[in-house]
Amino acid sequence: MPNLREEEILNGCLKNNREAQKALYDQYKSRMYTLSFRITNNFEDANDVLQEGFLQVFENLKSFKGQSKLGTWIHTIIARAALKKIRTRIYFDELSDVEESDPIDWSSIIDVQYLEKAIAALPDGYRSIFTLYEIEGFKHKEIADMMNISVSTSKTQLRKAKRMLQDKLKENRN
Repeated sequence: MPNLREEEILNGCLKNNREAQKALYDQYKSRMYTLSFRITNNFEDANDVLQEGFLQVFENLKSFKGQSKLGTWIHTIIARAALKKIRTRIYFDELSDVEESDPIDWSSIIDVQYLEKAIAALPDGYRSIFTLYEIEGFKHKEIADMMNISVSTSKTQLRKAKRMLQDKLKENRN
């Protein structure tokens, strides 16, 4: 369904039109695969998440109310599917009263390619929260709800992920 507006694609998907479904998938697959891979850190898992996530998208499309952009709604479904995929691999440290840390200008520290590798090397819990917060723009409350953890735990894991990344990047510069 070339050159259709999102509303036309959405209406076609609601009518189970395969061309509209393919158009929706094609429109979002690259961005959602990237999100899936960043959270799972595994090509096979990311492919599984993409497939499972889009099945959920198509099954639940009728519940999309338009209160957010369609891409944001799909993004949340894919993020939750990726987190579900790695849930058994994640361990969280529980702390309370965590202060927000100052933002870090990563580009001044290291090249982007090495930063991506360093992020991928983080433990699953750190990597998933770092990805959701710093890269994908989710808020701690949203992350906590998605992962069934406290906001404090989300903040703690982000702070620890940043520290670990800084240490890895310092080692690389030396």
